[in-house]
Amino acid sequence: MAITRNINESRDSGDVFESNGSQGTSTNQSTEKTNRHSSYEVRPDRESDLNALEPQEGRVVYDTANKTTKFYNGTEWASGSSDPSLGLENRVVVNQSNFLTTICGTIDSTKEYFLDGIIDIGSNSITVPTTGIEIKGYSFDNSGLISSEDNFTMLVSESIAIGSGNVLGFDFYMSVTGANSKIHELYDATGFNAVEYQRVNYIDCTSLGDLYDYRQGLESGTGRFGGSPSLTLHGLWLGGFRITTSITRNMSDTTTEPLFKTGGLFQMNSRFLTDMNCELGSLQPFTDFSPSNFPNPGTVQFRGVEMTRDGVYNADDSNLTPNLDRGDLPCYWKQNNGLPNTFVGGTTSVVSEETTVVSAGSTWYTMEGIFAGTGLQHFSDSADGKLTHLGNSPREFEVTGSLTLDSNPGNVLRTRFRRWDDSASAFVDLDYTQQVRQVNSQVGPRDVAFFTIVVGVVLDQNDYLQLQVRNDNGNNDIICETGSYFRIQER
Repeated sequence: MAITRNINESRDSGDVFESNGSQGTSTNQSTEKTNRHSSYEVRPDRESDLNALEPQEGRVVYDTANKTTKFYNGTEWASGSSDPSLGLENRVVVNQSNFLTTICGTIDSTKEYFLDGIIDIGSNSITVPTTGIEIKGYSFDNSGLISSEDNFTMLVSESIAIGSGNVLGFDFYMSVTGANSKIHELYDATGFNAVEYQRVNYIDCTSLGDLYDYRQGLESGTGRFGGSPSLTLHGLWLGGFRITTSITRNMSDTTTEPLFKTGGLFQMNSRFLTDMNCELGSLQPFTDFSPSNFPNPGTVQFRGVEMTRDGVYNADDSNLTPNLDRGDLPCYWKQNNGLPNTFVGGTTSVVSEETTVVSAGSTWYTMEGIFAGTGLQHFSDSADGKLTHLGNSPREFEVTGSLTLDSNPGNVLRTRFRRWDDSASAFVDLDYTQQVRQVNSQVGPRDVAFFTIVVGVVLDQNDYLQLQVRNDNGNNDIICETGSYFRIQER
């Protein structure tokens, strides 16, 4: 029968314990102890020099030099443990003494690489294989990858042709401070991978580098502090990039590189969204994206951004987004402070009068006049009074307006909107928008009816609204006076 003893007593006595699955036998005492079916916590012996140990298959020790559990597999001392109760087999602990053979060596994508402290990797890049890499740390204070080398890139692909897989990072920081150095030079191996960082900081970085043809990116709880951490996006991104709960501070006042930069042949087919709290350097743009980089409406989404430069909020700063305007079709900017906001809609007004020739009865006529649009965002106008929705979201709108129609006293005039349904290639008469007014005799020759409009409509992409009019009880013509207008705005 095996005799169990207090584990602290066993360790104090200098016993070397063999983990063989049931019972172990002391090499220098006859007393036995167990690690299975025992109420005691048994831990492997701590050793600093594994080469000095007698190799015995199945033996488990804790390698104090590399801070990881090792077991002898019959051929060599292997990382992890043959017994899951003694260690994490799929975690590779990376520290200053072993980074060359762990994270800067050949990456095993089935393993998590855990940063045990702040590690200076010098001029040794981390090559991300086609199967990807996962890096974790204690926190962005206590774990990190740093380098002060010039002309250095921290995360690279084996080659452009081969590329890399997913890059997943959690709870550490990165810093590259050398001249012409950067964090990324990564090419997606398939076009369907992601770069995702959570609670990761960039400290005093010369550049965040270049990402090519990744499907998507995600940042949550990230920070950019100091330096000029410009990130360049290249090629076709089938998905999007979301940066949320992120902060940027202490940027270089000499850099002219945008925080987010357009690379070669860059196109993003889904949205780029951020709610960043950002303090830019004196000469630094937020982004140099252009409308051509985003083929789908409303996919450049700045929502709840706090934007300052040198501590000052200035939404009219032309260097924030030099190639984008809030009203551009790809832009949908909301609830920002220090950055412009998008107001989807627009107004069209009569700038020159024309006569609408009518006959009495139930026939509707398009309201004549020369119209001009103002304040158009995601809408276009036409001289004949159309307002066309160019986007696809929002699609619910409020229409307000004021019309002054000139005709003969006593005529009963009626107005309404009709909608062009582009998907059906047909007009839809919006009879619920009808209003009826009688022409009243005013002072002098001016006899008019006044219409005040407040209605709701639904407009999908390429749908438009146009005014119609009819004379219910006369055949007198109608003139829509200069200054009459209607306005469309999102609900």
